[in-house]
Amino acid sequence: MVRILAASDIHSDHSLVKKLANKAKKEKADLVVLCGDLTMWGEDTSGIIGPFKEKNIEVLMIHGNHEDVSLTDFLSKKYGKGVYNIHTYYRQIGDVAIIGFGGSEMGMHGVNDDELFTTLKDRFKNIKAKKKILVTHEPPYDTALDNLGWTKTGSLGLRRFIEAYKPDYVLCGHIHETFGKSDKIKKTTIINAGRNGVILDL
Repeated sequence: MVRILAASDIHSDHSLVKKLANKAKKEKADLVVLCGDLTMWGEDTSGIIGPFKEKNIEVLMIHGNHEDVSLTDFLSKKYGKGVYNIHTYYRQIGDVAIIGFGGSEMGMHGVNDDELFTTLKDRFKNIKAKKKILVTHEPPYDTALDNLGWTKTGSLGLRRFIEAYKPDYVLCGHIHETFGKSDKIKKTTIINAGRNGVILDL
């Protein structure tokens, strides 16, 4: 079994990171997955990864719409082994594969739906694992996670990918109003990990 603590939208909140690191240790999580928006517009990267590293907890991360992929590349190189930027890559732990695609349609570097679909399709098709977890920043379109009542803000390309390739789980964030909510697209469970984080046993 692999136990994951997933969280999103930290926005350089140092006290929150310490709470998440303590929660991961207390819950005996094997790794932490950060679903983007680690900072507020790319500023203040201090204290985002260190508390997890101090507790010897592996970190997988992607960028959100408040930073670009160069920031998560920087953090993975700075902290080295045990800290991985998984944007367009995956890491396999036992029979669980975790693949990432960061960013969103809004923000510093917009994500094109067709690019998202094509990239994930190419990466996903060669993965041999019993469980496949997709980590994104924005949620898929037309779910409980992107529905703000007056508009739907999710990714059409992501929804198309989920329907076609059926990952077991999608972990995301981005929409603060739906933190902690979950939904399904067919057999795929989608979870907005939120700032307080969620535990997932696989």
